Amino acid sequence: MTERSPDWEFKERDVIILRELSADPQLSSRELADILERDHDISVSHVTVSESIRKMRQEGVFREAIVPNEAYFNFALFEFKFNAQQFEDGWRDAMEAIRDDRHTLFYFLSDGEYQWKSVMMFPNRESESRWIHDFYKDHGDVVQNVRNSVVHNVLKFQTDPEIFTELQECTRQSH
Repeated sequence: MTERSPDWEFKERDVIILRELSADPQLSSRELADILERDHDISVSHVTVSESIRKMRQEGVFREAIVPNEAYFNFALFEFKFNAQQFEDGWRDAMEAIRDDRHTLFYFLSDGEYQWKSVMMFPNRESESRWIHDFYKDHGDVVQNVRNSVVHNVLKFQTDPEIFTELQECTRQSH
């Protein structure tokens, strides 16, 4: 159900590559090699940069996803409360239905009364309502309540490139 954690020792170059790709995912390996040389005095070939990106991707250091512009979809936060008496028999089907649904952008577990949460995307509110109705029809015995909150006025929808400097700092502290 959960993927293994990546086993990766970050080099300064890796962190810079992740920061630059986060700021502009369209950068080529040649452009990244130029940035490394020009801005960070790190001389590597574009082949080395490309290989680094490929290895980090294979190891699961970062995930690539196509996320549509928020202007095209309505986003909603869903929280799922369970019927404890029916949970054992149907939890897996319900969990997989949410996880594998085309509307699910982000799905996670959390502590507290609402244990499953997901951020979902719908083309309109009618589609969202239909999803809730169908989900209750299929999994209503397991789920006691679905609480959904409309996510509107999305003010930030990106990874800040500077977050990757914390990976480098953590690596330095652990050595």
